[in-house]
Amino acid sequence: MSGTTKTYKAISQSLLVAIPNPSKDAYEINIKIPEFTFLGVHEQPDFATMYLTFYPKDKIIELKALKQYVYQLRDIVVSYERLINVVYDHFIAVFEPERLRVVMNCNPRGGISSRLTIDSDWASRGGKEKYKDWMPGVDSWHKLD
Repeated sequence: MSGTTKTYKAISQSLLVAIPNPSKDAYEINIKIPEFTFLGVHEQPDFATMYLTFYPKDKIIELKALKQYVYQLRDIVVSYERLINVVYDHFIAVFEPERLRVVMNCNPRGGISSRLTIDSDWASRGGKEKYKDWMPGVDSWHKLD
């Protein structure tokens, strides 16, 4: 890596802006980011579609700020696996949602594509496994692509 290369440590969660949730009722927010780009570990562009499933509590995602957060990744050198974990951690910290599911469908590179998923509902992530839509055999909106 070159001396001016930015790594995952340069990803700033301060670009994310939480705004007050206008409703106290339960609802789901689905966000699709079809132009999710970053630099892979060999400093070559990587492309993915990212899906966010978000059950808000007191805060929701300000979408203009989300764009700025995503744009900063275009010159960050990071692996798929680290990137999804950093994004997940930042969203949990800033928005404190009831539930957050992050899915990253990576475009093929060298003939191989990858799909990574993290769900705050999983017991391994501290969840209670009360939402069953992530379980095998259950269709969900982001599986359509």
